[in-house]
Amino acid sequence: MPTFRSNENPMFRSKFSEDIFKHKYAHQGCETWASLASTLVEDVCGVQLTNDEQDQLKEYITDLKFIPGGRYLYYAGRPNKFFNNCYLLKAEEDTREDWANLSWKAESCLMTGGGIGADYSVYREEGRVLSGTGGLASGPIPKMQMINEIGRRVMQGGSRRSAIYASLNWKHSDIPKFLISKNWYDMKVGNTEYSLGQIKEQDFNFVAPLDMTNISVNYDTEWLLNYWDTGDVGDVFRDNVRQALSTAEPGFSFNFFDKESETLRNACTEVCSDTDSDVCNLGSINLGRIDTLSEFRDIVRLATKFLICGTLKAKLPYNKVYSVREKNRRLGLGLMGMHEWLIKKGSKYEVTEELHRWLGVYKGESDKVSRETADKMSISRPVANRAIAPTGSIGILAGTSTGVEPIFAVAYKRRYLKGGTRWHYQYVVDSAAQELIDLYGAAPDKIESALDLAEDYERRMKFQADVQDYVDMSISSTINLPSWGSKLNNPDTVDDFANTLASYAHRLRGFTVYPDSCRGGQPLTSVPYEEAVTKLGEEFEESLETHDICDITGHGGSCGV
Repeated sequence: MPTFRSNENPMFRSKFSEDIFKHKYAHQGCETWASLASTLVEDVCGVQLTNDEQDQLKEYITDLKFIPGGRYLYYAGRPNKFFNNCYLLKAEEDTREDWANLSWKAESCLMTGGGIGADYSVYREEGRVLSGTGGLASGPIPKMQMINEIGRRVMQGGSRRSAIYASLNWKHSDIPKFLISKNWYDMKVGNTEYSLGQIKEQDFNFVAPLDMTNISVNYDTEWLLNYWDTGDVGDVFRDNVRQALSTAEPGFSFNFFDKESETLRNACTEVCSDTDSDVCNLGSINLGRIDTLSEFRDIVRLATKFLICGTLKAKLPYNKVYSVREKNRRLGLGLMGMHEWLIKKGSKYEVTEELHRWLGVYKGESDKVSRETADKMSISRPVANRAIAPTGSIGILAGTSTGVEPIFAVAYKRRYLKGGTRWHYQYVVDSAAQELIDLYGAAPDKIESALDLAEDYERRMKFQADVQDYVDMSISSTINLPSWGSKLNNPDTVDDFANTLASYAHRLRGFTVYPDSCRGGQPLTSVPYEEAVTKLGEEFEESLETHDICDITGHGGSCGV
């Protein structure tokens, strides 16, 4: 297969990588990747780092060895410096004032371009009598829906769809309703014969409950001790697993012992906090482009300093976020390209002894440099330093495996919104897989991928747990599974999956799954290698059926189904 070459951006491995950059991040003054890298380092680091350190950082970013989070890339060279990817919000008390305040905080954050996450466990259950008025409480789910609607109406920074996360404690009385709150295939649309799920398959923008929101159940120490004492995962956990295996949600948030209060998560769940209005501050090191441990150590050192500088420069939406950031100064240094790195080493998808050594440097060096740099700058030390994000867009931009994920497939069709309105797609051949094919003559159907590992989900759990040992916050990773109802994923497999996941829970901070074809708008679809090669580099606009928003009650409104 001919190798992609770009005169403007020679480090990109594919046209799709370059298109991601041009469509999402390039702007006047930052028309090339190298110019954006230079502008970004100057914007963020200023006089805080030496000229040599800044020059080296520019080189590492240009070479795609370190890539700051997407909000850093977007706002580099722009007047507003909203560099933070997400904001972590807390429902602090069950009052009218807090309901209103949470809405205001959510809207303020979303308008900067950042995503939001909120825990709603403090809100009383639906139907509880209100002492002040004698009325009945609405419960947390309507509030989640209100925030979801804010996310629908407020495009993040005027540039992209909102990203929202909502969680609820496993003991909350409304958990049964929460577990099925996104079961769109059981929700009929008006007087039609169609379910919301069926319509979303054709028109992903069609309105559905919590469709802008990822949801998870919080599990605390009490749940873990019950499981260890009895060997029984419990009805809530079992029902959570059953729902996740069929619809992908809710996910699982594990907060045990000294981490029990850290129930707040960002939109992708890798950043954890116990403090309302905390922020995530992300950047990822690309293992796939790094050959030596000494260079990796240097990149960890400079990337940590870069993120600390970001805590001094980033603009924030309201005053409390400033005070929380000054106190916590939370960093989210992550990794990507891990599977590519393993492939180059000739290793399977497992944490090898060599990878353990590299992860030890990642943990040790980031902790050391974080303390030393903060002390030198006379600022508060960061309360946490490492979180591994999913790196969807920046992983594709870098042409590597995303986060800790195995490569999704050797070849796939990637679907994305262009201009915020229309779905487009391109055919992609995974760069790491192509290297194996070109350099070693590997057969495309023999290269291990996420679809292969779907049959061995315990390997995925163990891999995530082994990496989590080096991460002081969380890892955003999603296990791909066959579609619900298949031989490997059906009601009869729920108990085995639940028991296996529970056995790893104490070593995890979060967990999600994605059954194939469980909802409309699936971003990645596996295709034959030969098909992708023939269509590589072309961009297609996907023809979609669109619908008017129907009145769900069936009493008025129109629907074009």
